[in-house]
Amino acid sequence: MRTTFKHIALAGIASMALMANAQAQDWPAAGKAVQIVVPAPGGGGTGDTIARIVAEELSKSLKGNFIIDNKPGANGNIGAASAASAAPDGYRLLFSWAGTLAVNPNLYKKLSFDPIKDFEPIGLIADVPNILVVNDKLPTKSLNEFIQYAKASPGKINFGSTGTGSSMHLAGELFMRETGTSMIHVPYNAPGQATTNMIAGDIQAMFQLVPGIAGQVKAGRVRALALMADQRSPALPDVPSMKELGHPDLMSSTWFALLAPKGTPTAVLDKLNKTLNEVLTKPEVHQRLADLGASTLTGSRDDLRKHLAAETAKWGKIIREAKIEQQ
Repeated sequence: MRTTFKHIALAGIASMALMANAQAQDWPAAGKAVQIVVPAPGGGGTGDTIARIVAEELSKSLKGNFIIDNKPGANGNIGAASAASAAPDGYRLLFSWAGTLAVNPNLYKKLSFDPIKDFEPIGLIADVPNILVVNDKLPTKSLNEFIQYAKASPGKINFGSTGTGSSMHLAGELFMRETGTSMIHVPYNAPGQATTNMIAGDIQAMFQLVPGIAGQVKAGRVRALALMADQRSPALPDVPSMKELGHPDLMSSTWFALLAPKGTPTAVLDKLNKTLNEVLTKPEVHQRLADLGASTLTGSRDDLRKHLAAETAKWGKIIREAKIEQQ
């Protein structure tokens, strides 16, 4: 009887494996589109542009139709909640980023989705680092000079951001915590206005994202002191990284990832991860992302799971210590 039960169990496992493989082979079905929810407006923003590159490449590689469904609002929460409640069949995915996935759960008292419990990780895609830039007339030519200047002038340096809890704001809070400096946060509704005011000297610094400030740096309108990453950006190769300047804990970026609703078949998730990694290693895709100021990321589904957990803990600590809160 033992042998019989063992054979039945093994046969059942083999049958399930065959069904999973068949399910993955049949996905995506001909004529059935895969929707990728992007919780931001369309029209050329960095996240939307990266999502469209990914959708285009997945369509080619998987012989399917991957389309973008922009669902902006509430700092990405509306789109993420929409994706979380979708049927877990592989035909509705979520393309999102650090703010929505790792920051918002710490920032908002109530969310209608849980990035860890409501989603299956598929894979990391790209990373866009924050960069410390200052008004060109500020008497600081290097990162160390800026730190010393800020320490000698507590509360006299204003740094701008795109709003409370934004990547630029939290990067500034991280900077102050790690360097023992004190600056005043000035939130703006639009990064363009903040940059204009910094050039004019109304504010003195920003922890901008590379794509939004690279042109101004190259034109000499602002001074870039350090990239908040472990290596230099191909978009601004002359700007040193925080790691090479001796500050390995000053890492801040907006990273992008692909996820699926909880319960999506593992075979489909594995197929997506494998294809996504293949797509991201194409030289032409790598170059398209580099042109946007983004570094390509690859890895396993578990790599994304661990990354999300680590980032959620990291920014949660910053938010609690700085007493930042959204309703």
